[in-house]
Amino acid sequence: MDSSRSRHALHRRWYGAGAAAAKTASSTTLWLAVTVALGGCAVTPLPAPQEIRESALQGTEIRAEWNADRPAAGSISDYWLRTFADPRLDALVDEALLRNPDLRAAATRVEQSAAYADIARAALRPSLSLLGTASGSGTGGSDFSSGLQGVMLAASWEIDLWGRLRYGRRAAELSYASVQADFEFARQSLAAQVARSWFIAIEARLNLAAATSMAQSAYELLRISEDRRRVGIDSGRDVALARANLDTFEDMVRQAQQANEQAARSLELILGRHPTTELQAAEAFPALPGPVPVGMPLQMLERRPDMVAAERRVAAAFDRVGEARAAQLPQLSLTASFGSLSSDVLEFQDDFDNPAFGVGAGLLAPIYTGGQLKAQVAVRTAEQAEALARYASQALTAIGDVENALGTSRLLAERIELLSRALGEQERALQLDLAAYRVGRQDLRPVQQQQIQVQSARMALLRVQSEQLVQRVNLHLALGGSFAEPMAMAAASPEE
Repeated sequence: MDSSRSRHALHRRWYGAGAAAAKTASSTTLWLAVTVALGGCAVTPLPAPQEIRESALQGTEIRAEWNADRPAAGSISDYWLRTFADPRLDALVDEALLRNPDLRAAATRVEQSAAYADIARAALRPSLSLLGTASGSGTGGSDFSSGLQGVMLAASWEIDLWGRLRYGRRAAELSYASVQADFEFARQSLAAQVARSWFIAIEARLNLAAATSMAQSAYELLRISEDRRRVGIDSGRDVALARANLDTFEDMVRQAQQANEQAARSLELILGRHPTTELQAAEAFPALPGPVPVGMPLQMLERRPDMVAAERRVAAAFDRVGEARAAQLPQLSLTASFGSLSSDVLEFQDDFDNPAFGVGAGLLAPIYTGGQLKAQVAVRTAEQAEALARYASQALTAIGDVENALGTSRLLAERIELLSRALGEQERALQLDLAAYRVGRQDLRPVQQQQIQVQSARMALLRVQSEQLVQRVNLHLALGGSFAEPMAMAAASPEE
């Protein structure tokens, strides 16, 4: 029970005024007239982002600094793509933004949401209709309207007494803003996906080059073994081992070719191309850019587009509760009409003015709906609680993304230093073994084993170098920094 009260405390504070109005809405007609004269009840102001965070996180502490590392100070910045100084990567991102089908689908959702917002705004405006009729008089028929001609202009306007329409409009606008923010995060995610796939494709190409180089070395070793057998130094055992070693490295080449083709196809699919494996990766990794300013966790929550979208969905959910509460109250509509009618078969009364003008008002007060309106409030309240819980989950995930990227990047930098030294020592050991083998001081087996060690060390280093670049992209995405100019997003209309 305490948890439930805490979850809805913020809602009661924001919409308490609407609930109180519901109890007194039917007191007197004079009170209703005064309300209309004053323009109806003002809608409750939107909750501040800080209130949303506090209500959603329910006491979970958001620390002032990141825990995983002590990165460069400064605010989070945009334009991270240009820091890699890779024109081909820039071109691939542009192509993906233009042709990727998933992003095009996300763009249509923005258009749909914008149209829904327009519909919600239109509900607050008067509607104007034109009715015209013209027909000849009938003979022997029972339809007296067959001889009626005329035109009528009708207008109607629902007075938004309790803010139902304004809550609905603002909720639609907030939903539109959330979809826009989701689309911006989809753009950023797509750019990050292209960059990651590009680095993986470079790694695959470098692995293929390394495997090919080692296969060539194995072939040279086979040639040396055959020369040694011809001069009688070897009985043939080393030749058999050298051929087996060559086959092993040739198999590694085939595996590297497969990985290279798969990386190319994956990137081509992201770009919206037919996966032909025609895309060629670069021959070297771009240099790792300098340190990234990461700001503070709160800054990340306020600027990361998917968190902005979650925050606006929470605000929209609260407005939907206000809309559902206001739907329990009477609805007042004003109408006006102007028209001219004539008939070949009907005779109008002597006091009928033609053209005619009239005004009126209609009051619709729900008395009994079988609990439908009350249940709708309960539904919207539960949706509001769900939106808060999802915001909390998303916020913690976003913080975890940054912490993981920071901690992983620090460890990868240390691993690269270690693996670079290890590769250098392995290559030095291979040269010593080859020299000893050429002069007959040792047999072929140590050379073969050392070749495998060098190959493994080289591929391990390439893997970590690729992962370091991928984690740099992940860090930018997690922080909410845009790869280019961030997209401007709509906001809810100001209070009326």
